[in-house]
Formats: sequence, structure tokens, C-alpha cells
Amino acid sequence: MRGWWQDLTDLVLPTECAGCGAPRTVLCPRCRGALGGAGPRRVRPVPEPAGLPVVRAAAPYAGEVRELLLAHKERGALALTGALGAALAGVVRAGLRAGGGPVLLVPVPSARWAVRARGHDPVRRMALAAAGRLRRAGTSARVAAVLRQRRAVADQADLDARQRLDNLAGALEVTAGGAALLAGGRVVLVDDLITTGASLAEAARALREASLSRSGVRSAVYTAATREGRGERRSGARPEREMWVHGAPEMAAPNAAGETLQAAVIAAPRDSFEINRN
Repeated sequence: MRGWWQDLTDLVLPTECAGCGAPRTVLCPRCRGALGGAGPRRVRPVPEPAGLPVVRAAAPYAGEVRELLLAHKERGALALTGALGAALAGVVRAGLRAGGGPVLLVPVPSARWAVRARGHDPVRRMALAAAGRLRRAGTSARVAAVLRQRRAVADQADLDARQRLDNLAGALEVTAGGAALLAGGRVVLVDDLITTGASLAEAARALREASLSRSGVRSAVYTAATREGRGERRSGARPEREMWVHGAPEMAAPNAAGETLQAAVIAAPRDSFEINRN
């Protein structure tokens, strides 16, 4: 009902750009262009959690882009879904090699309470729009919503990087039969935003564990490596200079198609873009 009502009000009531407030448009050309940024680029949060796949983002999480994502997620601005899906599709496309099999977009699931409060699942909605855009461009793509939460997690808004890792550790699992659905394509995890990388790292862990289990390979070694690299080893002897290290860099376990798992997001903090680092 909420989605239907929002679509109706967008049609009959005066609107303004969700990014900058420009009148008589849901999304002005300038804010639409901001979603593309300077093109999809590799991003790495600092500290980088163990098991984080290769992640690319479309634009920095600031200004108009931040406002657009919040409007879509928290205020139900469903008219933005198409533009956000197009931006996400561009990021997915940037990470794909030529040829290959179909592309499977796996959305990172939101907590059930968050979906109920918002009245929709914004990441899954954007993933569906991105898959449609990819198909229209000639890439076989579909959404495989195979991840779910197997235990309750706390709201992450006020948690630091280490607390987010602890909050999400082991929280996700692949649905019954989900691993089989992933066997026939190139898998790309999708989300609207990356901050610390905890959500994507946990989602990747769940996918890889399910893939290993389905192939008959015991996952105990991987689980131990993830535990060790989840921020529990540090480098540097002096406390003021110690840095969390990536205990298992990218955990480069191939997916069913034999390619390293990747992730695509709309936005990331500006300082996580590799091009902005010294």
C-alpha cells in the first residue's frame, strides 16, 4: 500500500528534486549526473575487513548523492528507483569481463524490522531495476535474493568498524536451495552503500560458505581464516600506530563460474576511493 500511495502522490502532487530541491522534477539533470560521478571505481574502506570482495562504487557518498539514497531508502521516494538502478547497473557492468555466463545480482538483505519500518526493501528494488537495465543492454541478468538473516542484529548506525563486524559476524545465511541458484552465473553482491564493509564481507562469507558446502568441500579452514582475519590480528607494536590488517586478502575463493566474487554499490565515502589516496 505504501508503494502504491507514493507512486500516486508523485503523479498528482507538485514534486521537487530529492537531491537538491529543484522544483517540478523528481530528479534534476545535475543530480542524475552526480549519480554517475566520474565513473565506477574501486573502493576500499580503512580498515578493510577480511573477506571483503572487490568492491566498486559509482559516486562519493556526499551532497546530492547522499540525499538521493536517503530519500529512496528512508522516505520512500520510489520514483528514484530507475535512476539508482541505472547507476548500479553501470557499476556492475564495469566489473564484468567480456563474455561469460549470465549475471546474478545478490542483494545484501536488510533487517526485517527495517523493511517493515520503511515499507519496502530499497536494495532489492534497486537490484531489480539494475537487472532490467542490464538485460536491455544485452547482458543476461537476474536478481537472486538468496541471502537472509538467521539471527537478529543491532542497528549499525552508531557502531564503529569493529563493532559492526562483531554485530554481523555469522548473521547471514543462504536460503535453502539458494546455492544451486547461484551455480550458473557470475555473482555480484549489490548494496546501496559501503561504509566499513562489514555487511558486504559477511554477505560474501555466507555465499562462499554455501558454495563450498555444495561442492562437498569442508569450510572449516575458511571459517578459521575469516575468524583470524576479522580484525583480531594487528600489525605494529605501538598502540597509537597499530592498524587492523586484512588477514585474508579478498579471500579470493571463486564463485560457481570460476571468477572472484565482486560487489557493486551506488556510493562510498570519498576517502575510500583508491584514486583519492596518496
